[in-house]
Amino acid sequence: MTLPDLSDTIVALATPPGTGAIAVIRLAGPEAIALADRMFKGRVLAGQATHTAHFGRIEDPADGKAVDEVLVTLFRAPRSYTGDDAVEISCHGSPYIQQEIIRICLQQGARLAQPGEFTL
Repeated sequence: MTLPDLSDTIVALATPPGTGAIAVIRLAGPEAIALADRMFKGRVLAGQATHTAHFGRIEDPADGKAVDEVLVTLFRAPRSYTGDDAVEISCHGSPYIQQEIIRICLQQGARLAQPGEFTL
């Protein structure tokens, strides 16, 4: 098994796949906060304290199209689950919304997390 590159910023659905009321998408890595700032319209996350939650919306930076209203929770290294900077995006549970947010994260430079990578 090849170990993942720990310098990457990774993204994955943190809740079970499928339709539910709320889904959580987790970003972690050195660019997690900057990446989230490019698509989150609300408070500028780079200026916020760790362990804080912020209401706003996700927009596609490519066209400015609103995807969903979300609650974003910020965790700064080393005080996060992974020890890296991390952002959790709580969005509506529609599979389409989940896929759109993950797609935007990938377009902004994150890569999909490998199974178990958030717990390494």
